[in-house]
Amino acid sequence: MLFVQQVSCVIDDAMATGQLFSKTTQALFYNYKQLPIQRMLDFDFLCGRETPSVAGIINPGGDGFQKLFFGQEEIAIPVHSTVDAACAAHPTADVFINFASFRSAAASSLAALKQPTIRVVAIIAEGVPEADTKQLIAYARANNKVVIGPATVGGVQAGAFKIGDTAGTIDNIIQCKLYRPGSVGFVSKSGGMSNELYNTIARVTDGIYEGIAIGGDVFPGSTLSDHILRFNNIPQIKMMVVLGELGGRDEYSLVEALKQGKVTKPVVAWVSGTCATLFKSEVQFGHAGAKSGGELESAQAKNQALRDAGAVVPTSYEALETAIKETFEKLADEGKITPVKEVKPPQVPEDLNSAIKSGKVRAPTHIISTISDDRGEEPCYAGVPMSSIVERGYGVGDVISLLWFKRSLPRYCTQFIEICVMLCADHGPCVSGAHNTIVTARAGKDLVSSLVAGLLTIGPRFGGAVDDAARYFKDAYDRSLTPYEFVEGMKKKGIRVPGIGHRY
Repeated sequence: MLFVQQVSCVIDDAMATGQLFSKTTQALFYNYKQLPIQRMLDFDFLCGRETPSVAGIINPGGDGFQKLFFGQEEIAIPVHSTVDAACAAHPTADVFINFASFRSAAASSLAALKQPTIRVVAIIAEGVPEADTKQLIAYARANNKVVIGPATVGGVQAGAFKIGDTAGTIDNIIQCKLYRPGSVGFVSKSGGMSNELYNTIARVTDGIYEGIAIGGDVFPGSTLSDHILRFNNIPQIKMMVVLGELGGRDEYSLVEALKQGKVTKPVVAWVSGTCATLFKSEVQFGHAGAKSGGELESAQAKNQALRDAGAVVPTSYEALETAIKETFEKLADEGKITPVKEVKPPQVPEDLNSAIKSGKVRAPTHIISTISDDRGEEPCYAGVPMSSIVERGYGVGDVISLLWFKRSLPRYCTQFIEICVMLCADHGPCVSGAHNTIVTARAGKDLVSSLVAGLLTIGPRFGGAVDDAARYFKDAYDRSLTPYEFVEGMKKKGIRVPGIGHRY
């Protein structure tokens, strides 16, 4: 309990200003994931943002750009190979959304926290080692920065900014009224239950102003009480809703804050997991931290402590909606809340593929083929039925002669076509090395001479795999690196390992 209170006190300075996000907040997205990025951009359009919330994407191993949609407009978002390069290119982006795997999430998050431009880091990955998480928390506290997660879905400031997949689909976002700010601050450990509560709060209040899922790990980067204390300093938030769970003692730091008068706005709270007492042995629920380690960590004890400290705590989860509604209505009756006026959000354009699949649109054909004809009982290639192609034992070269030349070529021609196809399929389109090997062999030279003729032809214009592989592998050997150290080092430099298919 003492540890949790100390965590809250330290982070309180970093979060004292209240606001983490705004309608101009921009983020850097680590590890390209098309769907959550597009969902962020669709949310931006729904909220009427003038600029996309994703400034850049960090994808180790490749620079360039990625095409996505901002409303009906197709935009190109820059892609950078390193955290340093992305932060230098986008100095106004102060949120880092990390979709790295649990193996690399800690290293990339620490690299982001060390950037002077990054203020908030959200770690989506589950399974991040606790020792690594503690290191991230310590660094964030010492440098006045905020970590959300690990194992989080993120958070949302209604009408302004959302992290990744928070709140799910556009239909759910509209149903939860997240396209404009409400009056309620919400914080939970669970991302899934956050979506449920966004919906519940929207039904009985004017909606949320901000919602955060801190993640279900034993050591979250920021705690329930951190965000409640922050919400208490945001004028637009008039009441708070907290959804905790059994296990750990995070909720007791909120109890202490309530007792000390640090929280001056109404708090409606519920700690889930009361069913744990029905089991004869200790039960581990879905989250790593949802494991009752004693009476103080039980849901019943936490609910009673919150109730004694002045929070509005219902008798069951089913009664939570009524408690939220009554608290909101009381504030409205007292004139402390002026319910937000409803606005009609714009229609987010639907992707063509999904619209076609759902039968909402029909599209004319863009290509009319005079070679392949699928009318009749079976397809024909240049007038030759598919069954005849199979029965006559036609190969790839024979089919290509029908498609390209609209007639059956002699066998020596189709064999030449097949050799060309095999070379390209085996070596890619830049096959000068393979070609030279074949020419040398056909000239009657020995095996080694033929092989060398091909290898020596491979240069930078054709991949350069041999020279570069020799250079990098020799350097790794000279430095006595293990294969793992070599590959990880290349990944951090953003260089694809040559000689093994150009993939790391």
